[in-house]
Amino acid sequence: MREREGWVVPSAGDDQSVFLAGMAEDPSRQVLDYVRVLVEGVQEHHADIDALIASYADRWTIERMPVIDRNVLRIALFELLWGDDVPVAVAINEAVEMVKALSTEDSGRFVNGLLGRIVEREHG
Repeated sequence: MREREGWVVPSAGDDQSVFLAGMAEDPSRQVLDYVRVLVEGVQEHHADIDALIASYADRWTIERMPVIDRNVLRIALFELLWGDDVPVAVAINEAVEMVKALSTEDSGRFVNGLLGRIVEREHG
């Protein structure tokens, strides 16, 4: 395992059971590899992603956002701006559904609006 900027990223040789506790079934190797790509990609582009979020989040600082919202935004923005295999609508929809299920009542609208503005100006 390695720690970088407050993130703990499991290495290939680490005991994955620590990170998978509580899951109904073990994820496939493909899923684990994609999770690693997401985590490492968000780490690599963290400053750029947070600058984008800060510049488009009207009256919201990153620190003020719910933890789930800001981290889902980071993942979605990495997929949208640096990934090449996730359609825009899919990335936004997955982010919105995740925060609706895991965060506040207003999180879905907030994440949808913020990602929509960023994609409109930065992606398209």
